[in-house]
Amino acid sequence: MAGEDGVIRGPAGQGRVAAVAQDDIAEAAAAVLLDPGAHEGATYDLTGPQALTLDEVAAALTRATGRTITYHPETVEEAYESRRGYNAPGWQVAAWVSTYEAIAAGELEGVDDGIPTLTGHPATTFEELLAKGRG
Repeated sequence: MAGEDGVIRGPAGQGRVAAVAQDDIAEAAAAVLLDPGAHEGATYDLTGPQALTLDEVAAALTRATGRTITYHPETVEEAYESRRGYNAPGWQVAAWVSTYEAIAAGELEGVDDGIPTLTGHPATTFEELLAKGRG
């Protein structure tokens, strides 16, 4: 998430994101695939257990890695410019930037019980995910 300089950049402002761990998504999907009839017609929002600002994400990364990580809230224009060096297709850059914009707008802050409902255990916290990466 952070560049070589230890900075997370994006136009997320002080919005929050309830990011979900990929392993939790896989386990939830497996639960549905193993018993599809039990989930017929159901929809689930798969989120992490907490909504964090990118300042909070940076602080957790700092604690987990010992490397100082900070968050710099870019403007949308700065975000497009700072990603120009990746030489990614325009649609991909727009997807990156629009995700940060969704965080800023509060569209990704909702916490739901889809993961615990489907897996039988709490969703993985960001700190737990970082600890797994060190193990």
